[in-house]
Amino acid sequence: MNRLPDRLLHQQRPGPPPCRMAPARTASPWPLLVALLLAGLLLATGAPAKPKAADLVEDGQPIDLRSKKYQKLFQELMTEHQFSRQELDTIFNGLTIRKRVLELMDRQWEAKPYYEYSPRFVTRKNIATGRQKLKQYKKILDRVEQEIGVDREVVIAIWAVETRFGTYQGSYPVLQTLNTLFDAYPRRAKFFRNQLIHFLLLCRENNVDPGTVMGSYAGAFGQTQFIPSSFRAYAISFDGDDKRDVWNSVPDVLASIANYLKKYHWTLNGTMYWDLGTELKDRQLVAAHLKGRKGRVPWQVVRDAQAPDIPPSPGNRKLSIVGLELPPGSRAKMRYVAAFPNFQAITEWNHSNRYAMAVTELAEAIGTP
Repeated sequence: MNRLPDRLLHQQRPGPPPCRMAPARTASPWPLLVALLLAGLLLATGAPAKPKAADLVEDGQPIDLRSKKYQKLFQELMTEHQFSRQELDTIFNGLTIRKRVLELMDRQWEAKPYYEYSPRFVTRKNIATGRQKLKQYKKILDRVEQEIGVDREVVIAIWAVETRFGTYQGSYPVLQTLNTLFDAYPRRAKFFRNQLIHFLLLCRENNVDPGTVMGSYAGAFGQTQFIPSSFRAYAISFDGDDKRDVWNSVPDVLASIANYLKKYHWTLNGTMYWDLGTELKDRQLVAAHLKGRKGRVPWQVVRDAQAPDIPPSPGNRKLSIVGLELPPGSRAKMRYVAAFPNFQAITEWNHSNRYAMAVTELAEAIGTP
């Protein structure tokens, strides 16, 4: 997310009237009272807001490769991964900070309420195009379901949400993005250091120039928008060659999406979620909801407390309780659903329950004639 610096606008005002002598008088208590009131307000509101990462850098600022953290990184790359010093000098030469990346990291769409988040993805265009893609790639999707065991509509829905069916794969150089986040985003520097190492390894393994890969502001790339570690763990070739091509090969893209979900125990044709209404009627359900995506309850608890017709969970696995914000003016503030293991698998792809529900509802719409 680029933001212009704030500026104060000063309006010229007439000065005070000429000073006139006045008889001496006792000092008014009001200034002291006002000062005390202001001090109280400052105490109530706390310390000034901590500056964000983007506020501490300039766009295009050179990255200090001589810093201790970079020297430690280079040593690890040479000793543990057999990069030469010459290779590293070539890869890292001239890297600069991309301020826009830092701004966007602090304003991610997953933080929006569901009634604002969902309409970005569950659109008439995505539904129509998704149905067309089901027909266009039917043979590939038949193989995906038969060989990998993941429902085609969900694969197509994730493809739609991530890159609009491959039409938008990101406009940020991944090498610069990952270095920006490692160098200037302290909150998750360790994570992005790890991703940077994975990125250099996957580029070497797949004979890709690191400086040519474009992606998102968070370092995800290709039609799958895998982060580097996910590419190395889950990307597969499905088009008959040995190259895992998530940039140009649709068979590889669809199969890699499915392979990711399968690794998180996807059940073909399994239930995704069950509506629970606008109020949770049991404290165990409330507690699970408050814990977020990691909150779990036995499906029998959901059945006995609120949804007598809910189907069993595959393998008797526990359910999570998801709350989805309703638009202002609705009769209730939230809509609640019980999320089954397949829904939970999508939250392993993206940790947001809102993301998982948008994918689920888009998949439902795509699969409906």
